[in-house]
Amino acid sequence: MTQIVTLENVLELAKQLSLVDKVNLIAQVTPEIQRELTAVKTKPRQSLRGLWRGANISDRDIAEVRQEMWANFPSSSYSFSSGTNTH
Repeated sequence: MTQIVTLENVLELAKQLSLVDKVNLIAQVTPEIQRELTAVKTKPRQSLRGLWRGANISDRDIAEVRQEMWANFPSSSYSFSSGTNTH
């Protein structure tokens, strides 16, 4: 019967190694990880330039929404001193 290798199993075994063997383990695993990372094709990021173009949001719109958001802050239903709230 083959045992499934898990991170927990590997970490438990690694903890049993001497300091020198831990360093050697890292030295042997690092190049392999680097090769795997460079082989992974990363998806190019989409530019956010122009994301809000045409949205027509004014300074006044932002001020109104900000006022609405902060109108009830801090709410009296929250008790910051005891760490509990009544919601």
